[in-house]
Amino acid sequence: MATSSGRIRRNKINFLLLVVYVQIHTSNRAEPGKQTTVLLYHEPLHKLQVCHEHRFDSGFFTEAHTMAGQLHPQLLLSRQYCRVFSVMNSQIHTSSGLAAKDHYKVLVLGGGSGGITMAARMKRKVGAENVAIVEPSEVHYYQPIWTLVGAGAKSVASSGRPTSSVIPSGVTWVKSKVAEFDPENNTVHTDSGKKISYDYLIVALGLVLHYEKIKGLPEGFEHPKIGSNYSVKTVEKTWNALKNFKEGNALFTYPNTPIKCGGAPQKIMYLSDAFLRKTGKRSKANIVFNTSLPALFGVKKYADALWEIVKKRDLNVNLRHNLIEVRADKQEAVFENLDKPGETEVYKYEMIHVTPPMGPPAVLKGSLLDDEGGWLDVNKKTLQHKTYANVFGIGDCTNLPTSKTAAAVAAQSAVLDRTVSRILKKQTPDKTYDGYTSCPLVTSYNTVILAEFDYDGQPLETFPVDQSKESRIMYHMKADFMPLLYWHGLLKGFWGGPGPYRTIMHLGMK
Repeated sequence: MATSSGRIRRNKINFLLLVVYVQIHTSNRAEPGKQTTVLLYHEPLHKLQVCHEHRFDSGFFTEAHTMAGQLHPQLLLSRQYCRVFSVMNSQIHTSSGLAAKDHYKVLVLGGGSGGITMAARMKRKVGAENVAIVEPSEVHYYQPIWTLVGAGAKSVASSGRPTSSVIPSGVTWVKSKVAEFDPENNTVHTDSGKKISYDYLIVALGLVLHYEKIKGLPEGFEHPKIGSNYSVKTVEKTWNALKNFKEGNALFTYPNTPIKCGGAPQKIMYLSDAFLRKTGKRSKANIVFNTSLPALFGVKKYADALWEIVKKRDLNVNLRHNLIEVRADKQEAVFENLDKPGETEVYKYEMIHVTPPMGPPAVLKGSLLDDEGGWLDVNKKTLQHKTYANVFGIGDCTNLPTSKTAAAVAAQSAVLDRTVSRILKKQTPDKTYDGYTSCPLVTSYNTVILAEFDYDGQPLETFPVDQSKESRIMYHMKADFMPLLYWHGLLKGFWGGPGPYRTIMHLGMK
């Protein structure tokens, strides 16, 4: 290809994809109203800049590769990081601003990992036109990677994609928040005043971060030396605090509430230790993990392995210590001793990573769907609501007594898919969830302890090796393979956890 400045050399082109080939197999003319859309997004993806969009009525093109000449090559080449983001048939999802219906066979609440995967699965069950998803956010994030973002090993841009790109094509996107449940009348009200009725409801609203329950936050994040890997707004602040560390205490906290990804608060501690050793600052750092829990980890096998790492690396762990205040202007953190009510201790810090208290969505609390703690009240085996038979739950918003992780969502999605299928056929659910969850405990920039366990806290390991041992292979699975599995497996409704593979790996034995 030639330009005004001459021939472009291949090794200097960051991107060149001008041929997009879509063969229509059904007939020489496609179904009326169908289009092929090419969306080109400018990196970084989380800024959501559409640099070009061109649509072609597929009724006039049996091969869409001829569109290359109409995509304005000079526009493509002028964008260093332009790339084809998606090529799809548009029956693309309908936004709430278009002709959305008021009734759906399956209504999904929440556009996180649980909501998207169940929307994809339900689309295959009842048809895209009969499924809607309520979600206000414009960007969908793969949050497990934020541990590595906070340690400088990944970019925050790599964690986000437009919500429009992950909602299954044809499924209606209601871009609103849920305002009220009315399960007696099979309806949901949104904050835009819309009332949507359903035959079946899947609640996947996640949980809520409560930084404000710690005195001095969230306004304390305006100061340096403080960060949190639990929010896209504060995860890069963790990395800034770490790379600018000079001398003093490096504090890491765990709140006195249920949280998502229970291993994350200590993962960043291990990574910070590794970074400070690599940069020659470890001798000037006193690393402290103050956790409200009575144990380092909830499963003894992995807790024992982690205690060995703590001792070997000279890390300080204080159990039953809960963060109640941050004085960011003075670089001080105040902790309460949960075993001695009224006793507090003030720590000076050079760096602090805060894990915030968390809780159920406000719309769930006090509704007809919650339990005494405000969480969605579901059967822990079938994920069906305990009172309303046409309501189901998945993920962090539920009261399932297991660790709240993306791995748990994957395993739950396979069970819930089967449960809904049986209910649709007026049959009794026959597949049960065993509480499977997983936590890849990152212990350095190249090692992971892969914790997998069930409701009873018993190891439920996929691989025929001792997963309590630090592993380089497991690190690369966490950092490189799992994101691909998430975007292209879980969110597409094709990944339901490693259960079948575990059986094969262990030759059919427990």
